[in-house]
Amino acid sequence: MPQSRKSQISLIDTPYYHCVSRCVRQSFLCGTNTLTGQSYEHRRGWVEARLLFLSTVFAIDICAYAVMSNHTHVVLCVDKALADNWDTESVLKRYHILHKGTLLTQKFINGDTLTQGELITLDDTVEIYRKRLYDISWFMRDLNEYIARQANKEDDCTGRFWEGRFKSQALLDESAVLACMAYVDLNPIRAKIAKTPETAKHTSIKKRIHAAKHHQAQPSTLMPFVGNPKENMPKGIAYSLKDYCELIDTTGRCIRDDKPGYIDNTQSPILERLGLDSAQWLALTTEFEKHFCYAAGAEQMMNAFKRHTHHQRIRGMSKAKELLKRA
Repeated sequence: MPQSRKSQISLIDTPYYHCVSRCVRQSFLCGTNTLTGQSYEHRRGWVEARLLFLSTVFAIDICAYAVMSNHTHVVLCVDKALADNWDTESVLKRYHILHKGTLLTQKFINGDTLTQGELITLDDTVEIYRKRLYDISWFMRDLNEYIARQANKEDDCTGRFWEGRFKSQALLDESAVLACMAYVDLNPIRAKIAKTPETAKHTSIKKRIHAAKHHQAQPSTLMPFVGNPKENMPKGIAYSLKDYCELIDTTGRCIRDDKPGYIDNTQSPILERLGLDSAQWLALTTEFEKHFCYAAGAEQMMNAFKRHTHHQRIRGMSKAKELLKRA
């Protein structure tokens, strides 16, 4: 039975979520129609561009993404504190980029004088919009509805492009976040449509590697890696980009050989800090969705999430003990 979105998202427990959207018309919608030979590959570019654009509007950062032929993965980080600090004008300008708003919000942005009663109503509306700007459901809605309209226009048809709901998984600790990011970045390699991370089109890892190869700053549309944990940490993922890229490359080699495999030579320092061994890591980065449903993390974190979201039980508890236990 489908769970309400309220029971899948709990910002008390974590700001990190893995979201998956799947097409209803099968792979040719974003790949190649095997019956006609017509390519729709360009639509993956639509999804990637829209996804990165939305990250500049919402108080939601993108940690990882992969746009596949018939589904999209994205790891998001909600920044509620950022949205709470926006003033009225900032909230309305951001919201109006995507939606028309109301007559009152338009009047305010245009500089028109509002009555006291209108200002009270405006304040209520602004708070509604503020919440939407850090709401994952609204983020995914503004992604998927836009792509559906573009695809239907191109196909000269109507109807659903995506399945009715996107899947959401809460990532409850740093091990779950890094494992899920790797799982997402390695999607094209598991699907055997790319041989290396840097050639995996429409993925966050390709975007990060491209910037690094050209001695550029980390992409502004992606949440940055900010180095190992220390005092006064800037906003970002508390690991080295170099460590992460090396780990993805090594893991990709194991997956690409289509063997159970293990990470050769010295275990990566990032795995040591996460408290994972190479066998656990390989299981997580190849079977993340298989093992976890609404949430992933260490057993204690899973139990807290279960209480806060009022679930009677959560699938994946045994795998949390086995794969995400800390050293």
